[in-house]
Amino acid sequence: MGASSSTGNPSSAEQREQESLASASLSLPLLRAVFSRSSDLPQTLSFPPASFRSASPRDSPPPPHFHDLLAALGPTIASLFFSPGASSSAGDEDWLGFLRGFNACCARARASLPLAQLLRVYAGACAAAGAPCGVSFHPDEEGGGDGKVQGELAPGEISLLLWMCWAMAWSGGAPRGSEGAKGEEPVLLPEVSQLVLSALVSAGAVADDAGIWGWEVSNAAGKGVTAQEFTSWVISTVPGLGNCLSRYVQDRFRSCEVDPVKDRSVSANNTTSDASDVYLLTPGRAWAISLSVRNTLSEKFLSASVIGMDTEDLLYRSSAHGRGLSRFWSCVEGYKGPALILLSAFSNGGGENVDAGQRWGISVLAEQGFENKDTFYGSSGFLCATYPIFRMLLPSGTEKNIMYCHLQTQLKTYEANPKPLGLAFGGSIGNERIFIDEDFSKVTVRHHAVDKTYQHGSLIPNQGYLPVVASILDVEVWGLGGQTTRRQQDIYKKREDIFAGQRRKIDLAAFGNWEDSPEKMMMDMVSDPNRNQREER
Repeated sequence: MGASSSTGNPSSAEQREQESLASASLSLPLLRAVFSRSSDLPQTLSFPPASFRSASPRDSPPPPHFHDLLAALGPTIASLFFSPGASSSAGDEDWLGFLRGFNACCARARASLPLAQLLRVYAGACAAAGAPCGVSFHPDEEGGGDGKVQGELAPGEISLLLWMCWAMAWSGGAPRGSEGAKGEEPVLLPEVSQLVLSALVSAGAVADDAGIWGWEVSNAAGKGVTAQEFTSWVISTVPGLGNCLSRYVQDRFRSCEVDPVKDRSVSANNTTSDASDVYLLTPGRAWAISLSVRNTLSEKFLSASVIGMDTEDLLYRSSAHGRGLSRFWSCVEGYKGPALILLSAFSNGGGENVDAGQRWGISVLAEQGFENKDTFYGSSGFLCATYPIFRMLLPSGTEKNIMYCHLQTQLKTYEANPKPLGLAFGGSIGNERIFIDEDFSKVTVRHHAVDKTYQHGSLIPNQGYLPVVASILDVEVWGLGGQTTRRQQDIYKKREDIFAGQRRKIDLAAFGNWEDSPEKMMMDMVSDPNRNQREER
């Protein structure tokens, strides 16, 4: 006890520093409560009982060793980061060791360190589950928590790692206790092939020009991705992946203080199902976007990947509301919040730079509402390739041509140089990076050389330098502003309906008496010009 009260003791200074770091993630009373039950840490950190199944092939079992891998998570994390043998009577040294372990996996650090700790846990869990793993963790010479991850990840191992990370995020809302898992439907794992393919293309293991169409993880063979290449890809494309371990440990610690009845409020039956795949925003694409964006919208997409998007947030869907810019505008008018626009298109051939007969998808994340203007507007946005490969293109900061939405109004006026009617993102008027025509039948995607708003990168595999014109299959718009933004849109629409109704009504009293009006006199003269008109003096 004297060590904790002495200001000159180095261990006391380190303890205060470790407590300060830990309190930024979780409250110290909660950590003290967990530490008092340190002997049960493997059970505390264990994965909640659940069963999973793969999305493709349909209703197929999960990959081999997947359930064993999840079962080994708790003991692996406890053995790697937390000192064993601590109890409620443990002293300050054991408390300090507990804080060191917690901060090693949960404290904020440079981008590569949390990912290295995640790969360290993955390698340890694979060893405990008997699953093949091509990476290993090598601690530094001083024997500390820092070290290097070496080795190579095969495509199947990348897929298994990504599924493990998604399951760790899913466990934050899963029931605690074995009773909640019995008799429930297996949880559907999201599709992660677009992320695996993105990692392989980034490392040069798959050619971007020819090897993307029809690529599947189950049929993948050949070169994998080294740990350094995988780290570089995560930092540049999906930086949120490194936070999965920290989120998982904090969720497991919070579950110690949660009422078990409330803890079962979200069950496996409420999680993603096959019905969610009818939309363009699938759980896999929502999770990929949540790992890429670095703002508050990340939690919104993470929730969509776990429990699905609320259908009330679906502002527009071309297959349900009709095609065309006017139908689109009638659904999104007045929505002043962030929105995600997804598009599925079909390359119908004729070009030398895109393979004909291939389906692909892109999306745009606009953080500002929709406006009917003949100029570009917006403050921030993101371009994203969602299928068959995932890429996120952030704003470059050079220009602010985020979005363009121009609809022909009822009051038509003559224009010598009329602006194009349609929806566009990036580039400039007449040279847009993405342009959707007024009928929502064609989409034009141009090379990034014409755009200074978003980062460079191809949105379509084998895109080339020539503009790509494709047929649109479906368009979706999801509102991300929450209930408040949707309520404000409803108020705006009701006000516009009132104004439109007032404009349609004619107040006959404003025209006065018809018998005394000049219009009636002129009508009478036209009908019988020879009739004598008596002039009253």
